[in-house]
Amino acid sequence: MIALSSLAFLSMNFPERLATLRKARGLTQQALADQVDIAVLQVHRYEGGSSQPTLDVIRRLAIALGVSADMLVFDESERGPSDALRYQFETVSRMSEHEQEVVRELLDALIIKNQVSGALERVAKPVAQANTQTSTAATKNKKLAASRVKA
Repeated sequence: MIALSSLAFLSMNFPERLATLRKARGLTQQALADQVDIAVLQVHRYEGGSSQPTLDVIRRLAIALGVSADMLVFDESERGPSDALRYQFETVSRMSEHEQEVVRELLDALIIKNQVSGALERVAKPVAQANTQTSTAATKNKKLAASRVKA
């Protein structure tokens, strides 16, 4: 049986992950196809990387293999909190309901602050670029006017 949390497993792509999970469960491609109600050729294509399953098939594959759809689809860096944050969330889950609510409110406030800061930066960048372009155009117009006066 594989260690599903190992870095090697999490760094695999979908076809490799599917084949590894199937083999770890002692299933043939035919047995998995039967459980998921798809053709064995389709399992072969998924594991070969020549075809991608639909969301419904991913759901059925996850159920048949006893894993989350996230584990099937996402790499370690694509989904979920880091180990340090996961540990902190587990610790918070053991707190009283009132303390958990305080933590949720604090997280919500920090998330909103971060989103607003990002939005302000995105708005400020085009405004700054427009001001620079206007300033450059004004400088060119002054130089043009000055050269006409001299002429």
